[in-house]
Amino acid sequence: MSAVLVWAELTEGRLKKPSLEALTAGRRWADALGLPLWAVIISDKVPEGIPATLGEYGADKVIKVLAPEFASFSPNAYARALAAVLREKNISYALLPQTYDGRAIAPMLSIWAEAALLSGIVTVPEKTENGFTAKRIAYSNKGIEWVSSSHLPLIATLKANSIVPAKSPRAIEEEDFPFKPSEEDVRLRVVRVEKIAADKVPLTEAEIVVSGGRGLKGPENWGIVEELAKVLGAATACSKPVADVGWRPHHEHVGQTGIQISPNLYVAIGISGAIQHLAGVASSKTIVVINNDPEAPFFKAADYGIVGDAFDVVPRLTEAIRRYKEQHAH
Repeated sequence: MSAVLVWAELTEGRLKKPSLEALTAGRRWADALGLPLWAVIISDKVPEGIPATLGEYGADKVIKVLAPEFASFSPNAYARALAAVLREKNISYALLPQTYDGRAIAPMLSIWAEAALLSGIVTVPEKTENGFTAKRIAYSNKGIEWVSSSHLPLIATLKANSIVPAKSPRAIEEEDFPFKPSEEDVRLRVVRVEKIAADKVPLTEAEIVVSGGRGLKGPENWGIVEELAKVLGAATACSKPVADVGWRPHHEHVGQTGIQISPNLYVAIGISGAIQHLAGVASSKTIVVINNDPEAPFFKAADYGIVGDAFDVVPRLTEAIRRYKEQHAH
């Protein structure tokens, strides 16, 4: 019996948000095909409560591929493990979150499983006369394209924040899948991770991002960005020129040459909106621009725009949001 398989990516013992999105999309795909949904965990151990969470978000079965070599991420080894599961279980459909790790695994998995690959999709694949079709953002977030394949097995990667995680509780079944990666497979692996900001929401997972540009005039003024982000529960980011001059760290740089994001809300403060910056944030669902230049290019891409001095507008906006949240707290 075939199934739809979702790779459940873990980080520090928890499920990453894109994994919950992939599970939600996988559940819809499986229901449309009349198939069960299986989630696969690749790790050295399974943290407590993870299988139950997978069942809560729609998985019928959890396949556990456990080995000491999986204590750290190795794209080769993880791809080999997933390929082995696909082959042995005769699985025709697989979905991975398009995180950095998911994007590293997917092309190798496609080769080793002799599968087609639809990367970066934003909709659940739909069955058509000619196979399956899905939508994805293209041309540096300036266009939409529909991609399709008639080949099976079919693998897809789901772009972050394209589907809202939804619970669909199931009674979970667990199964161990024996697999030991070869020395060749683990020659490339992550040996150390240094967390830069442990208390902040990762940019790639953030639903709300507040970003600043050269219009803030200096790093000493970044407090208004951070305060607005705190009130909104958002991650902070910056434009490339700001990172280049050292006002903010490079890991906060969003844009075509930085981190590409697709939050539900992107607030740009003092950013003109150069094409390179727009390419990295244009797939945001809602864009709010605050700039004192009414001719700033960013206003053409914005859903909402405020023409005004950021040092006047942002504190007032922050205070208004804070008062609103306090009034609606109960």
